[in-house]
This record gives sequence, C-alpha cells and structure tokens, in this order.
Amino acid sequence: MSAALIRLLQLASPTLPVGAYTYSQGLEWAVETASVNSEASALAWIGDCLDFGSGRFEAVYLTHMIASWRGEDMHLLAELDADFVASRETAELRAETLQMGYSLSRLLVDLGDFPTRHLAAFTAPSFPLAWSCAAAAWSIPVGDAVSGYLWAWAENQVMAAVKAVPFGQTAGQRLLLQLGRRLHLLAVEAQQTPIELACNYLPAFSIASSRHETQYTRLFRS
Repeated sequence: MSAALIRLLQLASPTLPVGAYTYSQGLEWAVETASVNSEASALAWIGDCLDFGSGRFEAVYLTHMIASWRGEDMHLLAELDADFVASRETAELRAETLQMGYSLSRLLVDLGDFPTRHLAAFTAPSFPLAWSCAAAAWSIPVGDAVSGYLWAWAENQVMAAVKAVPFGQTAGQRLLLQLGRRLHLLAVEAQQTPIELACNYLPAFSIASSRHETQYTRLFRS
C-alpha cells in the first residue's frame, strides 16, 4: 500500500476530527417533512445531491484547488476559496465549511510533519481548500483525492440518514455500495470540467438547508 493511499484513507476517514458528523446539510429537514422516509428515498436524495451538488461542484473546485496548490498559485487559490464560500446558499452551510476548514487547518498544524506555510496565509479557509492542501502536500493523485473526498461526503450523509430516518446499518451499507459506483465517473468528469462550468443549482437542497435553520428539534447543525 502506497504512502499516498494511506494518507488518503486518513483524510477520508470518519474519525477525522473536523466535526463532519454533526452536519446533515438539510437532510434532517427532508426527513422531518417525510421527503426522505425510507432507504429508497434516502438514495434518491443523497444521490441527487452527489450528482448535481458535491460531484458537479465541490469536486470541480477541489480539482482546481489541488492543481493550484501544486503550482503554488496563491492568488488563484484565494479566488477559488472566496468563490466557494460565496457559493454556500445558507448561513448553516457557510458556517459548516468554515468551521470544518478551520478544524482541519488546525489539525494539520498540530500533526507537525506537514508543510503548512501556505495554508497559514488563509485565516478562514473553506473545508475544500484545507482538504486540497493536504491532498497536494501528500502527493495524492487527483482522481483518487476527488473520489476519496466524495466518498467521505457520501458516508457522512448516509450515516446522517441512518440516524434520522432511521434505518439499519445494513441498509446504510447498501446505499454506500450504490453511491460508491458513481464516484469514479464523477471524479473523471471533475478533472475535465473548467471552473466556470461548475454548477450547484439544487433548489430543494437550498430550501431544505434554509428551513433547517428554524427547525424545532434537531440532531444536526445543518
């Protein structure tokens, strides 16, 4: 097993202490309104968010950020980061990416054996910016990095559904098997997509996140 693969497993691990497990990204509101109430509806919701949100938007930004870290293009990185933060449709989604970005940045510094001189220039990095910095520094191939990032996102969404719907762990694993089949193609497409064509137009997702901000009972922070 290569060192890069081991590092990727560390970055994509649910034990990465950045607080990802505390967020559902509007999925909890979809469960509250019964839009998601079964394994099949959870697959439809998470799959659409993957295909048209994280896969078609975050994966593209991640790809360009990794390339910019490797080229040490700090100006472009600042632009990409600002654009990504501005793309967050709600206060909760914005707070989520900034909190997770801050936590990962602090973790990388605390690890010691990590070149953080460039990351230190960003006082409030988004999560993809900090994640891409680690991927670039650890020489993780871009396709593998994007697939790993999307896997971590999908795993967190599935675990949120397991808790909130709820349904069993076996159902969760079935969802991950089906979602996992999409990741390689999404990673390939992300590497071929110009940044100006990145799109995250998901009205139902945005509405769910907005409604979650005033949801009466909540397990998750988004």
